Amino acid sequence: MRIVIIIPTYNEIDNIEKIVNSVLNQSPDIEILVIDDNSPDKTANKVKEIMSSNNRIKIIERPGKVGLGTAYVTGFKYAIENSYDYVFEMDADFSHDPCDIKRFLKEIESHDLVIGSRYSDGVNVVNWPMKRLLLSYFANIYAKVITGVPVDDLTSGFKCYRVSFLKKIELNRIKSDGYAFQIEIDVKIIKKKGRVSEIPIIFRDRVDGYSKMNKKIIWEAFWLVWRLRLLSIFNKL
Repeated sequence: MRIVIIIPTYNEIDNIEKIVNSVLNQSPDIEILVIDDNSPDKTANKVKEIMSSNNRIKIIERPGKVGLGTAYVTGFKYAIENSYDYVFEMDADFSHDPCDIKRFLKEIESHDLVIGSRYSDGVNVVNWPMKRLLLSYFANIYAKVITGVPVDDLTSGFKCYRVSFLKKIELNRIKSDGYAFQIEIDVKIIKKKGRVSEIPIIFRDRVDGYSKMNKKIIWEAFWLVWRLRLLSIFNKL
């Protein structure tokens, strides 16, 4: 079983060594692909320092900050080209608990996508401001209603994919970022009849570093769900 966990980074120097070590400790089958967007704090240099003594870590360096969505698409292509069995999305800031990885790996045995859900079993978010929590919670209800897909946390960024199923998705056509990317990839997999499961996780807000959320990402997701609904109606997904 070959597993690669994609960790996109932009100014994560305070977190990267800790998250890499914690993730690799979950299983000897796990490898990590860091995709760094030319972090000004030299996150990439720290990753390469760690790589010098551990061959389970790889890095792709990009020339600038070009978005979370394209980072994951780059990682998915890497997983396909290098014949991995499963590929994860995961944040670098410990908002996603590495200890949950084993639960994902058990669930993916009978599914094509496993989503770490903040909202499938109540609301499991720690240390978010109420405004941010309400935005996320109601954005997911909105996305679920408009797209018509039975997923409670469409914007989750903690996921595990079966790589053989990702091959069925036209990755080059995915141009969205942030929340919108997460919604789009979920909907496309469901419309391709992928077997999707949600497992409850506890999401903790970052302690070190800062959030990359902005209004552009929110509005992109707001309009994307209508585009996906129309594409679905006309069987263009």
